[in-house]
Amino acid sequence: MTKAISPRSRKVRVLATLGPASNSVEMIGKLFEAGADAFRINMSHGDQESKIEVIKSIRSLEKKYGRPTTILADLQGPKLRVGKFEGGRTELVKGAIFTLDRDKTPGDATRVELPHKEIFAAIEPGARLLLDDGKLVLRVIEHDPDQIITRVEVGGALSNNKGLNVPDVVVPMAALTPKDRSDLAFAIDQGVDWIALSFVQRPEDLAEARLLIQGKAALLAKIEKPSAIDRLEEIVEQCDGVMVARGDLGVELPPESVPPLQKRIVEVSRRLGRPVVVATQMLESMITSPSPTRAEVSDVATAIYDGADAIMLSAESAAGAWPVESVAMMNSIGVAVEGDPMHGDRIHFTVTRPDPTTADALAEAAKNIAATVGVAAIICFTTSGSTARRVARERPSVPLMVLTPKVETARRLGLLWGTHAVHTRDVESFEDMVAKAKRMALRHNIAKAGDRVIVIAGVPFRTPGSTNVLHVVRIIGDELKGYTD
Repeated sequence: MTKAISPRSRKVRVLATLGPASNSVEMIGKLFEAGADAFRINMSHGDQESKIEVIKSIRSLEKKYGRPTTILADLQGPKLRVGKFEGGRTELVKGAIFTLDRDKTPGDATRVELPHKEIFAAIEPGARLLLDDGKLVLRVIEHDPDQIITRVEVGGALSNNKGLNVPDVVVPMAALTPKDRSDLAFAIDQGVDWIALSFVQRPEDLAEARLLIQGKAALLAKIEKPSAIDRLEEIVEQCDGVMVARGDLGVELPPESVPPLQKRIVEVSRRLGRPVVVATQMLESMITSPSPTRAEVSDVATAIYDGADAIMLSAESAAGAWPVESVAMMNSIGVAVEGDPMHGDRIHFTVTRPDPTTADALAEAAKNIAATVGVAAIICFTTSGSTARRVARERPSVPLMVLTPKVETARRLGLLWGTHAVHTRDVESFEDMVAKAKRMALRHNIAKAGDRVIVIAGVPFRTPGSTNVLHVVRIIGDELKGYTD
Protein backbone atom coordinates (compact mmCIF):
# COMPACT_ATOMS: atom_id res chain seq x y z
CA MET A 1 0.00 0.00 0.00
CA THR A 2 1.31 3.44 -0.86
CA LYS A 3 1.53 6.23 1.66
CA ALA A 4 -1.93 7.44 2.65
CA ILE A 5 -2.96 10.74 1.13
CA SER A 6 -3.87 13.70 3.29
CA PRO A 7 -7.50 14.36 4.20
CA ARG A 8 -9.55 16.54 1.85
CA SER A 9 -9.26 20.23 2.52
CA ARG A 10 -13.08 20.49 2.63
CA LYS A 11 -15.65 18.82 4.83
CA VAL A 12 -18.58 18.41 2.44
CA ARG A 13 -18.31 15.13 0.50
CA VAL A 14 -18.55 14.77 -3.30
CA LEU A 15 -20.53 11.81 -4.67
CA ALA A 16 -19.85 11.12 -8.36
CA THR A 17 -22.08 8.93 -10.54
CA LEU A 18 -20.20 6.55 -12.84
CA GLY A 19 -21.31 5.77 -16.38
CA PRO A 20 -20.07 5.47 -19.96
CA ALA A 21 -17.88 8.58 -19.62
CA SER A 22 -16.20 7.44 -16.41
CA ASN A 23 -16.36 3.66 -15.92
CA SER A 24 -12.72 2.86 -16.67
CA VAL A 25 -10.17 2.36 -13.90
CA GLU A 26 -8.15 5.29 -15.27
CA MET A 27 -11.12 7.67 -15.20
CA ILE A 28 -12.23 6.53 -11.76
CA GLY A 29 -8.74 7.32 -10.49
CA LYS A 30 -8.86 10.75 -12.10
CA LEU A 31 -12.25 11.47 -10.51
CA PHE A 32 -10.88 10.45 -7.11
CA GLU A 33 -7.84 12.70 -7.51
CA ALA A 34 -10.10 15.57 -8.65
CA GLY A 35 -12.11 15.29 -5.44
CA ALA A 36 -14.65 12.43 -5.57
CA ASP A 37 -15.10 10.91 -2.11
CA ALA A 38 -17.71 8.31 -3.07
CA PHE A 39 -19.05 6.71 -6.25
CA ARG A 40 -22.65 6.04 -7.28
CA ILE A 41 -23.54 3.12 -9.53
CA ASN A 42 -26.95 3.59 -11.16
CA MET A 43 -28.63 0.17 -11.36
CA SER A 44 -31.18 1.55 -13.86
CA HIS A 45 -28.67 1.32 -16.69
CA GLY A 46 -26.63 -1.61 -18.00
CA ASP A 47 -26.51 -5.19 -16.81
CA GLN A 48 -25.09 -6.56 -13.60
CA GLU A 49 -22.12 -8.24 -15.26
CA SER A 50 -20.79 -4.91 -16.56
CA LYS A 51 -20.78 -3.48 -13.04
CA ILE A 52 -18.47 -6.12 -11.56
CA GLU A 53 -15.37 -4.59 -13.14
CA VAL A 54 -16.49 -1.09 -12.17
CA ILE A 55 -16.73 -2.14 -8.52
CA LYS A 56 -13.31 -3.81 -8.70
CA SER A 57 -11.86 -0.63 -10.21
CA ILE A 58 -13.24 1.49 -7.38
CA ARG A 59 -11.86 -0.88 -4.76
CA SER A 60 -8.45 -0.84 -6.46
CA LEU A 61 -8.11 2.79 -5.35
CA GLU A 62 -7.71 1.59 -1.77
CA LYS A 63 -4.35 -0.01 -2.44
CA LYS A 64 -3.11 2.88 -4.58
CA TYR A 65 -4.11 5.72 -2.27
CA GLY A 66 -4.31 4.07 1.15
CA ARG A 67 -7.89 5.21 1.73
CA PRO A 68 -11.18 3.35 2.05
CA THR A 69 -13.49 3.75 -0.95
CA THR A 70 -17.25 4.25 -0.82
CA ILE A 71 -19.73 2.69 -3.27
CA LEU A 72 -23.46 3.48 -3.43
CA ALA A 73 -25.71 1.24 -5.54
CA ASP A 74 -28.84 3.15 -6.55
CA LEU A 75 -31.85 0.90 -7.22
CA GLN A 76 -34.20 1.87 -10.05
CA GLY A 77 -37.43 1.53 -8.07
CA PRO A 78 -40.95 1.13 -9.50
CA LYS A 79 -41.15 3.01 -12.78
CA LEU A 80 -44.70 3.88 -13.91
CA ARG A 81 -45.21 4.01 -17.67
CA VAL A 82 -48.07 4.15 -20.16
CA GLY A 83 -48.39 1.58 -22.94
CA LYS A 84 -47.82 1.83 -26.67
CA PHE A 85 -49.57 3.87 -29.39
CA GLU A 86 -50.61 3.06 -32.91
CA GLY A 87 -47.76 4.43 -34.99
CA GLY A 88 -45.62 4.93 -31.87
CA ARG A 89 -46.99 8.33 -30.82
CA THR A 90 -50.01 10.61 -30.62
CA GLU A 91 -50.94 14.21 -29.83
CA LEU A 92 -53.00 15.13 -26.76
CA VAL A 93 -55.07 18.30 -27.16
CA LYS A 94 -55.79 20.62 -24.23
CA GLY A 95 -59.38 20.20 -23.03
CA ALA A 96 -59.85 16.79 -24.67
CA ILE A 97 -60.98 13.68 -22.80
CA PHE A 98 -58.26 11.02 -22.51
CA THR A 99 -58.71 7.57 -20.96
CA LEU A 100 -56.17 5.25 -19.38
CA ASP A 101 -57.40 1.65 -19.28
CA ARG A 102 -56.41 -2.02 -18.95
CA ASP A 103 -56.74 -2.75 -22.70
CA LYS A 104 -53.41 -3.80 -24.29
CA THR A 105 -54.55 -2.60 -27.74
CA PRO A 106 -52.25 0.18 -29.05
CA GLY A 107 -53.57 3.58 -28.05
CA ASP A 108 -54.54 6.74 -29.94
CA ALA A 109 -55.49 10.34 -29.15
CA THR A 110 -58.40 9.18 -26.95
CA ARG A 111 -56.92 6.32 -24.86
CA VAL A 112 -53.89 4.22 -23.95
CA GLU A 113 -53.10 1.22 -21.76
CA LEU A 114 -51.92 1.81 -18.20
CA PRO A 115 -50.29 -1.46 -17.04
CA HIS A 116 -50.34 -0.66 -13.31
CA LYS A 117 -53.50 -1.95 -11.61
CA GLU A 118 -52.50 -0.35 -8.28
CA ILE A 119 -53.16 3.13 -9.71
CA PHE A 120 -56.77 2.29 -10.62
CA ALA A 121 -57.50 1.47 -6.98
CA ALA A 122 -55.68 4.43 -5.46
CA ILE A 123 -56.58 7.28 -7.81
CA GLU A 124 -59.23 9.85 -6.88
CA PRO A 125 -61.26 12.41 -8.88
CA GLY A 126 -59.36 15.69 -9.10
CA ALA A 127 -55.93 14.04 -8.88
CA ARG A 128 -53.28 14.91 -11.46
CA LEU A 129 -51.46 12.48 -13.72
CA LEU A 130 -48.17 13.78 -15.12
CA LEU A 131 -46.72 12.33 -18.32
CA ASP A 132 -43.23 12.49 -19.79
CA ASP A 133 -41.49 14.16 -16.80
CA GLY A 134 -44.42 16.50 -16.23
CA LYS A 135 -44.58 17.89 -19.77
CA LEU A 136 -48.22 16.78 -20.10
CA VAL A 137 -50.83 17.09 -17.35
CA LEU A 138 -54.11 15.14 -17.03
CA ARG A 139 -56.82 15.77 -14.42
CA VAL A 140 -58.91 12.77 -13.27
CA ILE A 141 -62.66 13.16 -13.82
CA GLU A 142 -63.85 9.70 -12.82
CA HIS A 143 -62.56 6.15 -12.58
CA ASP A 144 -63.50 2.52 -12.03
CA PRO A 145 -61.39 -0.67 -11.69
CA ASP A 146 -60.72 -0.78 -15.44
CA GLN A 147 -60.39 2.82 -16.58
CA ILE A 148 -59.41 6.32 -15.53
CA ILE A 149 -61.13 9.11 -17.45
CA THR A 150 -59.21 12.40 -17.50
CA ARG A 151 -59.26 15.83 -19.07
CA VAL A 152 -56.07 17.09 -20.73
CA GLU A 153 -54.91 20.25 -18.93
CA VAL A 154 -51.54 20.52 -20.67
CA GLY A 155 -51.29 18.80 -24.03
CA GLY A 156 -48.51 17.83 -26.38
CA ALA A 157 -46.85 14.90 -28.11
CA LEU A 158 -46.87 11.56 -26.27
CA SER A 159 -44.99 8.48 -27.44
CA ASN A 160 -44.67 4.83 -26.41
CA ASN A 161 -43.86 3.87 -22.80
CA LYS A 162 -43.42 7.40 -21.49
CA GLY A 163 -43.16 7.81 -17.75
CA LEU A 164 -46.13 8.58 -15.52
CA ASN A 165 -46.09 10.39 -12.18
CA VAL A 166 -48.97 10.34 -9.68
CA PRO A 167 -48.17 13.16 -7.25
CA ASP A 168 -51.48 13.56 -5.42
CA VAL A 169 -52.06 10.07 -3.98
CA VAL A 170 -50.04 7.32 -2.33
CA VAL A 171 -49.91 4.41 -4.75
CA PRO A 172 -49.80 1.10 -2.82
CA MET A 173 -46.92 -0.38 -4.79
CA ALA A 174 -44.05 -2.40 -3.39
CA ALA A 175 -40.96 -0.24 -3.02
CA LEU A 176 -38.85 -3.06 -4.50
CA THR A 177 -39.59 -4.50 -7.95
CA PRO A 178 -38.28 -7.94 -8.99
CA LYS A 179 -35.45 -6.13 -10.79
CA ASP A 180 -34.65 -4.20 -7.61
CA ARG A 181 -34.50 -7.38 -5.53
CA SER A 182 -32.13 -8.95 -8.03
CA ASP A 183 -29.96 -5.82 -8.18
CA LEU A 184 -29.94 -5.52 -4.38
CA ALA A 185 -28.79 -9.14 -3.98
CA PHE A 186 -26.09 -8.55 -6.60
CA ALA A 187 -24.90 -5.34 -4.94
CA ILE A 188 -24.71 -6.98 -1.51
CA ASP A 189 -22.81 -9.92 -3.02
CA GLN A 190 -20.35 -7.45 -4.54
CA GLY A 191 -19.84 -5.78 -1.16
CA VAL A 192 -21.16 -2.28 -1.88
CA ASP A 193 -21.40 0.08 1.09
CA TRP A 194 -24.74 1.85 0.55
CA ILE A 195 -28.03 0.82 -1.05
CA ALA A 196 -30.23 3.71 -2.26
CA LEU A 197 -33.96 2.99 -2.37
CA SER A 198 -35.90 5.01 -4.96
CA PHE A 199 -39.41 6.47 -4.73
CA VAL A 200 -39.84 5.97 -0.99
CA GLN A 201 -43.40 7.01 -0.04
CA ARG A 202 -43.67 5.89 3.59
CA PRO A 203 -41.43 4.41 6.31
CA GLU A 204 -42.86 0.94 5.69
CA ASP A 205 -41.23 1.01 2.23
CA LEU A 206 -37.83 0.63 3.89
CA ALA A 207 -38.69 -2.55 5.78
CA GLU A 208 -38.21 -5.10 2.97
CA ALA A 209 -34.94 -3.56 1.83
CA ARG A 210 -33.66 -3.53 5.41
CA LEU A 211 -34.58 -7.20 5.77
CA LEU A 212 -32.83 -8.18 2.53
CA ILE A 213 -29.69 -6.16 3.30
CA GLN A 214 -29.27 -7.88 6.70
CA GLY A 215 -26.85 -5.26 7.95
CA LYS A 216 -24.36 -5.84 5.13
CA ALA A 217 -24.75 -2.27 3.79
CA ALA A 218 -26.23 1.03 4.89
CA LEU A 219 -29.68 2.02 3.58
CA LEU A 220 -30.30 5.41 1.98
CA ALA A 221 -33.82 6.71 1.32
CA LYS A 222 -34.33 8.87 -1.75
CA ILE A 223 -36.92 11.56 -1.09
CA GLU A 224 -38.57 12.23 -4.46
CA LYS A 225 -42.30 11.78 -3.79
CA PRO A 226 -44.57 14.41 -2.22
CA SER A 227 -46.13 11.68 -0.06
CA ALA A 228 -42.71 11.12 1.56
CA ILE A 229 -42.72 14.70 2.84
CA ASP A 230 -45.87 13.99 4.88
CA ARG A 231 -43.99 11.36 6.91
CA LEU A 232 -40.48 12.71 6.54
CA GLU A 233 -39.28 12.35 10.12
CA GLU A 234 -40.50 8.75 10.33
CA ILE A 235 -38.71 7.89 7.09
CA VAL A 236 -35.46 9.55 8.19
CA GLU A 237 -35.57 7.68 11.50
CA GLN A 238 -35.90 4.36 9.67
CA CYS A 239 -32.92 4.77 7.32
CA ASP A 240 -29.15 5.31 7.59
CA GLY A 241 -28.98 8.22 5.15
CA VAL A 242 -31.14 10.45 2.95
CA MET A 243 -30.96 11.83 -0.59
CA VAL A 244 -32.80 14.95 -1.73
CA ALA A 245 -33.62 13.64 -5.21
CA ARG A 246 -34.72 16.88 -6.81
CA GLY A 247 -35.44 15.43 -10.27
CA ASP A 248 -38.71 13.60 -9.65
CA LEU A 249 -39.49 15.84 -6.68
CA GLY A 250 -39.44 18.77 -9.09
CA VAL A 251 -41.70 16.94 -11.53
CA GLU A 252 -44.41 16.13 -9.02
CA LEU A 253 -44.27 19.48 -7.21
CA PRO A 254 -44.14 23.07 -8.47
CA PRO A 255 -40.48 24.02 -9.04
CA GLU A 256 -40.70 26.88 -6.54
CA SER A 257 -41.59 24.44 -3.74
CA VAL A 258 -38.42 22.36 -4.12
CA PRO A 259 -35.89 24.80 -2.51
CA PRO A 260 -37.76 25.11 0.80
CA LEU A 261 -38.35 21.35 0.84
CA GLN A 262 -34.64 20.79 0.21
CA LYS A 263 -33.84 22.90 3.26
CA ARG A 264 -36.42 21.05 5.33
CA ILE A 265 -35.09 17.61 4.35
CA VAL A 266 -31.51 18.67 5.09
CA GLU A 267 -32.57 20.14 8.44
CA VAL A 268 -34.51 17.04 9.54
CA SER A 269 -31.72 14.70 8.43
CA ARG A 270 -29.08 16.70 10.27
CA ARG A 271 -31.18 16.98 13.41
CA LEU A 272 -31.72 13.21 13.47
CA GLY A 273 -28.06 12.53 12.72
CA ARG A 274 -28.40 10.94 9.26
CA PRO A 275 -26.02 11.84 6.40
CA VAL A 276 -27.90 13.81 3.74
CA VAL A 277 -27.01 14.06 0.04
CA VAL A 278 -28.30 16.85 -2.22
CA ALA A 279 -28.60 15.60 -5.80
CA THR A 280 -29.79 16.22 -9.36
CA GLN A 281 -28.90 18.94 -11.90
CA MET A 282 -26.34 20.57 -9.63
CA LEU A 283 -23.94 21.33 -12.49
CA GLU A 284 -26.24 20.29 -15.35
CA SER A 285 -24.67 22.57 -17.95
CA MET A 286 -21.31 20.82 -17.46
CA ILE A 287 -22.70 17.81 -19.32
CA THR A 288 -21.77 19.75 -22.46
CA SER A 289 -19.81 22.76 -21.19
CA PRO A 290 -16.41 22.87 -19.44
CA SER A 291 -17.71 25.47 -16.98
CA PRO A 292 -21.00 25.80 -15.04
CA THR A 293 -23.43 28.68 -14.93
CA ARG A 294 -23.17 31.09 -11.99
CA ALA A 295 -26.64 29.99 -10.89
CA GLU A 296 -25.48 26.37 -10.69
CA VAL A 297 -22.49 27.36 -8.58
CA SER A 298 -24.82 29.24 -6.24
CA ASP A 299 -27.09 26.19 -6.04
CA VAL A 300 -24.19 23.96 -4.96
CA ALA A 301 -23.00 26.61 -2.51
CA THR A 302 -26.47 26.82 -0.93
CA ALA A 303 -26.45 23.08 -0.19
CA ILE A 304 -23.02 23.44 1.43
CA TYR A 305 -24.08 26.44 3.51
CA ASP A 306 -27.12 24.41 4.67
CA GLY A 307 -24.72 21.80 5.99
CA ALA A 308 -25.45 18.91 3.61
CA ASP A 309 -23.08 15.99 4.10
CA ALA A 310 -22.62 15.38 0.38
CA ILE A 311 -23.32 16.93 -3.00
CA MET A 312 -23.88 14.68 -6.00
CA LEU A 313 -23.10 14.67 -9.69
CA SER A 314 -25.36 12.63 -11.99
CA ALA A 315 -25.05 12.81 -15.78
CA GLU A 316 -22.27 15.40 -15.41
CA SER A 317 -19.81 12.70 -14.33
CA ALA A 318 -21.59 9.64 -15.77
CA ALA A 319 -22.21 10.61 -19.39
CA GLY A 320 -21.03 14.19 -19.87
CA ALA A 321 -18.13 15.52 -21.87
CA TRP A 322 -16.35 16.94 -18.79
CA PRO A 323 -16.55 14.41 -15.93
CA VAL A 324 -13.20 15.24 -14.30
CA GLU A 325 -13.80 18.97 -14.61
CA SER A 326 -17.25 18.55 -13.02
CA VAL A 327 -15.77 16.83 -9.97
CA ALA A 328 -12.98 19.41 -9.76
CA MET A 329 -15.59 22.19 -9.85
CA MET A 330 -17.56 20.59 -7.01
CA ASN A 331 -14.32 20.38 -5.05
CA SER A 332 -13.45 24.02 -5.75
CA ILE A 333 -16.90 25.25 -4.73
CA GLY A 334 -16.66 23.28 -1.49
CA VAL A 335 -13.24 24.72 -0.66
CA ALA A 336 -14.37 28.28 -1.46
CA VAL A 337 -17.61 28.11 0.53
CA GLU A 338 -15.98 26.52 3.57
CA GLY A 339 -13.30 29.20 3.40
CA ASP A 340 -15.96 31.86 3.94
CA PRO A 341 -15.62 33.21 7.51
CA MET A 342 -19.43 33.08 7.78
CA HIS A 343 -19.65 29.42 6.80
CA GLY A 344 -19.35 28.16 10.37
CA ASP A 345 -22.20 30.36 11.53
CA ARG A 346 -24.48 29.43 8.65
CA ILE A 347 -24.17 25.65 9.03
CA HIS A 348 -25.17 25.99 12.67
CA PHE A 349 -28.52 27.58 11.80
CA THR A 350 -29.81 24.01 12.23
CA VAL A 351 -29.99 23.27 15.95
CA THR A 352 -28.85 19.72 16.72
CA ARG A 353 -29.77 19.18 20.34
CA PRO A 354 -28.04 16.14 21.86
CA ASP A 355 -30.07 13.18 23.04
CA PRO A 356 -29.72 12.44 26.76
CA THR A 357 -26.87 9.97 26.24
CA THR A 358 -23.20 9.98 27.22
CA ALA A 359 -22.16 9.64 23.57
CA ASP A 360 -24.18 12.68 22.46
CA ALA A 361 -22.96 14.73 25.41
CA LEU A 362 -19.34 13.93 24.55
CA ALA A 363 -19.90 14.75 20.86
CA GLU A 364 -21.28 18.17 21.74
CA ALA A 365 -18.47 18.71 24.25
CA ALA A 366 -15.87 17.83 21.60
CA LYS A 367 -17.24 20.50 19.28
CA ASN A 368 -17.18 23.11 22.03
CA ILE A 369 -13.69 22.18 23.26
CA ALA A 370 -12.37 22.28 19.69
CA ALA A 371 -13.66 25.83 19.32
CA THR A 372 -12.43 26.94 22.76
CA VAL A 373 -8.91 25.58 23.07
CA GLY A 374 -7.91 25.40 19.41
CA VAL A 375 -7.29 21.70 18.79
CA ALA A 376 -6.14 20.50 15.36
CA ALA A 377 -8.57 17.60 15.03
CA ILE A 378 -11.06 15.30 16.71
CA ILE A 379 -10.06 11.63 16.58
CA CYS A 380 -12.65 8.99 17.40
CA PHE A 381 -12.38 5.24 17.71
CA THR A 382 -15.48 3.37 16.58
CA THR A 383 -16.60 -0.08 15.50
CA SER A 384 -20.03 0.64 14.07
CA GLY A 385 -19.50 4.29 13.07
CA SER A 386 -22.17 5.65 15.42
CA THR A 387 -19.69 7.76 17.39
CA ALA A 388 -18.46 9.35 14.16
CA ARG A 389 -22.04 10.16 13.10
CA ARG A 390 -22.74 11.80 16.43
CA VAL A 391 -19.64 13.99 16.23
CA ALA A 392 -20.21 14.89 12.56
CA ARG A 393 -23.80 15.91 13.38
CA GLU A 394 -22.36 18.70 15.52
CA ARG A 395 -20.43 20.08 12.51
CA PRO A 396 -17.19 20.77 14.46
CA SER A 397 -14.79 23.42 13.18
CA VAL A 398 -11.87 20.96 12.90
CA PRO A 399 -11.33 17.76 10.86
CA LEU A 400 -12.74 14.49 12.17
CA MET A 401 -10.46 11.45 11.91
CA VAL A 402 -12.21 8.12 12.46
CA LEU A 403 -10.17 5.03 13.37
CA THR A 404 -11.95 1.70 13.03
CA PRO A 405 -10.93 -1.97 12.89
CA LYS A 406 -13.79 -2.70 10.46
CA VAL A 407 -13.11 -1.83 6.83
CA GLU A 408 -16.86 -1.93 6.16
CA THR A 409 -17.39 0.88 8.67
CA ALA A 410 -14.55 2.94 7.20
CA ARG A 411 -16.05 2.62 3.72
CA ARG A 412 -19.57 3.63 4.77
CA LEU A 413 -18.24 6.83 6.34
CA GLY A 414 -17.36 8.22 2.90
CA LEU A 415 -20.71 10.07 2.82
CA LEU A 416 -20.29 11.61 6.28
CA TRP A 417 -19.45 15.31 6.59
CA GLY A 418 -15.88 16.18 7.53
CA THR A 419 -14.78 12.58 8.06
CA HIS A 420 -11.39 11.06 7.21
CA ALA A 421 -11.81 7.34 7.91
CA VAL A 422 -8.86 5.03 8.52
CA HIS A 423 -9.00 1.25 8.69
CA THR A 424 -6.53 0.19 11.37
CA ARG A 425 -5.91 -2.46 14.02
CA ASP A 426 -7.93 -2.23 17.20
CA VAL A 427 -6.46 -0.91 20.44
CA GLU A 428 -6.06 -2.90 23.66
CA SER A 429 -5.81 -0.25 26.37
CA PHE A 430 -6.29 3.42 27.15
CA GLU A 431 -2.58 4.09 26.72
CA ASP A 432 -2.57 2.23 23.40
CA MET A 433 -5.56 4.32 22.26
CA VAL A 434 -3.85 7.64 23.01
CA ALA A 435 -0.58 6.58 21.41
CA LYS A 436 -2.31 5.32 18.24
CA ALA A 437 -4.38 8.48 17.92
CA LYS A 438 -1.25 10.61 18.03
CA ARG A 439 0.58 8.42 15.51
CA MET A 440 -2.33 8.43 13.07
CA ALA A 441 -2.74 12.18 13.33
CA LEU A 442 0.90 12.60 12.28
CA ARG A 443 0.88 9.88 9.64
CA HIS A 444 -2.20 11.30 7.90
CA ASN A 445 -1.04 14.92 8.13
CA ILE A 446 -4.02 15.89 10.26
CA ALA A 447 -1.86 17.38 13.02
CA LYS A 448 1.79 18.25 13.67
CA ALA A 449 4.19 18.53 16.57
CA GLY A 450 2.86 20.85 19.26
CA ASP A 451 -0.80 20.50 18.22
CA ARG A 452 -3.50 19.27 20.56
CA VAL A 453 -6.14 16.74 19.46
CA ILE A 454 -9.33 15.44 21.07
CA VAL A 455 -9.65 11.67 21.40
CA ILE A 456 -13.11 10.07 21.80
CA ALA A 457 -13.64 6.36 22.46
CA GLY A 458 -15.54 3.81 24.49
CA VAL A 459 -14.16 1.77 27.36
CA PRO A 460 -14.22 -1.21 27.49
CA PHE A 461 -12.91 -1.38 23.93
CA ARG A 462 -14.65 -3.44 21.21
CA THR A 463 -18.02 -2.71 22.80
CA PRO A 464 -20.32 -0.89 20.33
CA GLY A 465 -22.32 1.93 21.91
CA SER A 466 -20.00 2.38 24.89
CA THR A 467 -18.61 5.84 24.02
CA ASN A 468 -17.65 7.33 27.39
CA VAL A 469 -14.15 8.84 27.11
CA LEU A 470 -13.03 12.28 25.90
CA HIS A 471 -9.32 13.06 26.25
CA VAL A 472 -7.28 16.06 25.06
CA VAL A 473 -3.64 15.27 24.26
CA ARG A 474 -0.69 17.18 22.85
CA ILE A 475 1.43 15.72 20.06
CA ILE A 476 5.17 15.77 20.71
CA GLY A 477 6.27 14.93 17.16
CA ASP A 478 8.38 11.81 17.68
CA GLU A 479 5.47 9.37 18.09
CA LEU A 480 6.11 7.63 14.76
CA LYS A 481 9.60 6.42 15.65
CA GLY A 482 9.66 2.64 15.51
CA TYR A 483 6.05 2.28 14.34
CA THR A 484 4.55 1.34 10.97
CA ASP A 485 0.81 1.32 11.73
